[in-house]
Amino acid sequence: MHYIRTLGIELPQHQSAFLWGPRQTGKSTLLKELFPDSISIDLLDSNVRGPLLLEPGSLIERLRVNREFHPNKPILIDEIQSVPDLLNEVHRLIEDEGLSFVMCASSARKLVRGRANLLGGRAWRFNLHPLTYGEIPSFDLLTALNRGLLPRHYQSLDYQRFLSAYVDDYLKQEVFAEGLTRNIPAFARFFDSMGFNHGEQLNFSNISRDVGIHPNTVREYFQILVDTLLGSYLEPFRLRRSRAIITKAPKFYLFDVGVAGYLSGRTLTKNRGAEFGKALEHFIFMELNAFRTYNELSYPIRYWRTQSGLECDFVIGHLGQTVIEVKGSRRIDRRDLRGLRAFMDEYSPRQAILVTNEGVARKTSDGILILPWKEFLERMWNEELILE
Repeated sequence: MHYIRTLGIELPQHQSAFLWGPRQTGKSTLLKELFPDSISIDLLDSNVRGPLLLEPGSLIERLRVNREFHPNKPILIDEIQSVPDLLNEVHRLIEDEGLSFVMCASSARKLVRGRANLLGGRAWRFNLHPLTYGEIPSFDLLTALNRGLLPRHYQSLDYQRFLSAYVDDYLKQEVFAEGLTRNIPAFARFFDSMGFNHGEQLNFSNISRDVGIHPNTVREYFQILVDTLLGSYLEPFRLRRSRAIITKAPKFYLFDVGVAGYLSGRTLTKNRGAEFGKALEHFIFMELNAFRTYNELSYPIRYWRTQSGLECDFVIGHLGQTVIEVKGSRRIDRRDLRGLRAFMDEYSPRQAILVTNEGVARKTSDGILILPWKEFLERMWNEELILE
């Protein structure tokens, strides 16, 4: 199946760029579609990677003998973090030869830790996420929540095998192969614990006891996942202290709902229940994150929780201009609105939204907009909802 991606990369002549994103999100496919006349160098190919590791300066020689080489077309380099020293040669070719490059990368950690040349602002940055609601024809929610939104996984009936291979043969092994951690058993235990800690407030001490490693090592492992684009923190919203916050701990979300479901052993057969609600919340976070990225918006996304347990899933903007709660219920009652109403009393946001599994949109007397998940996404992507 062919997916038309939302992300566009329009570059002035001689402008270079990085395209960041986890493996298998479709970075290479997208670049070949956007730049069909460009040379593509795949550093996952050992026959290509090996010689460039030994002699990065041979890059220009390879380009000159390629019949498709045109100095006014950007050169595509896939998985640039595999040969960090190649960035010095890229820098030289930008400066001395006037060439431009678009480089894919699935991990910033190896580049940053190795003090690789990130071109000093000469390359624009773009980010590619897994598939979004609007990119999938005839989108099916349960399919997305079970299989995830990596293109190959979403369209496969044998998605469990793909998820198993992705987690066990790529995610874990990639971390080990890049030398990001030397304690393989400890990291494997930590990674397996993701199924229990994903989307929850993080208690590093409890996790360290469960997996048998020091709390500082737990923090380091979470940072590895962030640096390799496999997850992100959701920090708590704190504006003033009139209502006690239960903790300053962040939450953590993996980059894909299918990967999270695989790690937790979750299989959804119906669009109801606590597990469905948790997966729906994760999916909505993915959509919010992708919308922010593709529209080049800089507002923070956070969560809010009080000492008494009142909570709102997502708070948008520095001042909390928009607050969002996600419920998997088919029928919303007064209890489902308590967190939003507490936040409204405290901060008076511009809009409060409850994303639900109900079938009809409505608005309460105190201004809470209750939207079916599909209508929420359509309004958001059509820019009918101002989230800042």
